[in-house]
Amino acid sequence: MKGKDKISFVMYLFLAFILGGLLMYYIALNTSTLEGIVGATGTNISGSTCRSCSGTVIVNDGSLSASVEKVYDAVFMIRNYKNDQIQSTGSGFVYKTDDKYGYVLTNHHVIAEATKVTLIRSDDQEIEGTVLGSDEYLDLAVVRINKSDVIDIAVISTSEESKIGDTVFTIGSPLGYEYRGTVTDGILSGKERMVTVSISGNTSDYVMKVLQTNAAVNPGNSGGPLLNAKGEVIGIISLKLVQTEVENMGFAIPIEYAMSHIENLEQGKAIVRPMLGISMVNVTDTYALYRSGIMLDKSITEGVAVVEISKDSGASKSDLQKGDVIVKINDEKIENVAYLRYELYKYSAGDTITVTYNRNGKEAKTKIKLTEFKEN
Repeated sequence: MKGKDKISFVMYLFLAFILGGLLMYYIALNTSTLEGIVGATGTNISGSTCRSCSGTVIVNDGSLSASVEKVYDAVFMIRNYKNDQIQSTGSGFVYKTDDKYGYVLTNHHVIAEATKVTLIRSDDQEIEGTVLGSDEYLDLAVVRINKSDVIDIAVISTSEESKIGDTVFTIGSPLGYEYRGTVTDGILSGKERMVTVSISGNTSDYVMKVLQTNAAVNPGNSGGPLLNAKGEVIGIISLKLVQTEVENMGFAIPIEYAMSHIENLEQGKAIVRPMLGISMVNVTDTYALYRSGIMLDKSITEGVAVVEISKDSGASKSDLQKGDVIVKINDEKIENVAYLRYELYKYSAGDTITVTYNRNGKEAKTKIKLTEFKEN
């Protein structure tokens, strides 16, 4: 190669290097995240998660910060005052506003027996709220505040589309004021868990169908939102297993279940429930059975024993008798009083249900028209 040709070759090589560098610089400036470029097959050369299987890969760094920011200002710490003394604390979140007010969803047990309820915003301002409605079996309550006190509103989604293993997180105030606004994350560990809860101090009052998560849940988180990775509410933290040997088992009421009752709670209407018209005890409660003069075969370990039938009730017009053991309602198995209430409360006063019962070792069925439960 002649000297002149060598000089031309070097110049072309240098020019190509410069143009290549400028091209790469241009790509870098116009690509939101240059972690890898994919081909038609969607293979990501960096090994990161691909949200779009063509063009530039958007890499998820695992951070929930954007989702937390989306909902953080909609979450409150709630203080329950009784006679000007703080009785308990919990959490809640704004789920909607109207022309005058903001509406905060929380748990019934967070505001139970309160003479005054205050809410602490994310900017540390404390405001007073008004409890509109509450129900102990739902463990839900609605608190109203002035619209001017609302910073942000949580986006309500549904738990039905969430899958076990999905990333979830919660925001709340575990252990009170010092740790307000705490964010914990985990996964959706289970769906449709049947958990027995206490209403009157009895550990078998009622059963709730709930979501399970391993996100850290502690006293004070009650009433806070359980959120998907997008920062949308899929549940309301309600309770956790507190046995010393159990860890990372928190529970939340599915948000769609809560929203199905929200109108009555906003209007302060009592949730009207049906009744069979009987007094009853668990078949495992041998002392209560003995006191009631009921003797059952030892092989009967599940069900609810009829102790007394109320006059003029639906049960009084059925075939049920004292000592019968209810084992099913409309083909749904009844393990104990808590499960009976759960199944019964799916229906309304005026509905007719089929009750399967055991009498002297033989099963039979009877129909009962439900009446409205009225507290004394």
